[in-house]
Amino acid sequence: MTASSVSEPDKTIVLAARGLAKSIDFHGEHLTILRSADLTLARGESLAIVGASGSGKSTLLSLLAGLDYPSNGEVMLLGQPLFELSEDQRARLRRDRVGFVFQNFQLLPQLSALENVMLPLELAGRKDARQSALAMMERVGLSHRLRHFPRHLSGGEQQRVALARAFVIEPRVLFADEPTGNLDLGSGRQIIDLLFRLNAEEGTSLVLVTHDTELAGRCDAICRLVDGQLNGAGR
Repeated sequence: MTASSVSEPDKTIVLAARGLAKSIDFHGEHLTILRSADLTLARGESLAIVGASGSGKSTLLSLLAGLDYPSNGEVMLLGQPLFELSEDQRARLRRDRVGFVFQNFQLLPQLSALENVMLPLELAGRKDARQSALAMMERVGLSHRLRHFPRHLSGGEQQRVALARAFVIEPRVLFADEPTGNLDLGSGRQIIDLLFRLNAEEGTSLVLVTHDTELAGRCDAICRLVDGQLNGAGR
């Protein structure tokens, strides 16, 4: 995979996995979900992880973000060995430098759209939380929906709020798990266009989990998961 910035190529590795594996025991049966996966992601790159439903894509994403523990292997995220950090240290790393976008939006229903975007900044103690959230809501085209609660927004609007929340912290890495999975075709295309535009503007490194090969084709490289085996990066 290659990476580029506005000025010149930057090969700084922001994410690397080596020998990453996950197995579980389920009702007395040993199940292998992921088999010894290796991958690297450089600054500014986008990587799609594709595969059929149940192939282990979301499990791999959770491991790469330190949301789950592997059975074997290691992950370096932004220079930090994830599984040598404490739970609090991993949480701080994600809070300050990592963005997430999920299929089901993960908005807090009791907070307005603006308050949902402000939340990660407030948790980080940022005094400019409201100002930065307002600016990001304008960038995603929702300055007219600031006070609306998630239940009053369409699916596409909810995902725009989720994108604003993810990008407002200026993340170094963004993990997106089936971001169009709950959207109709038209809304899904708008969200993907917005996601890639914001990603390019911010110079964020993107890991995108999807079953949509057309969507995956917009990324710099593609990895395929088949029966728990990750097959190398390429077009």
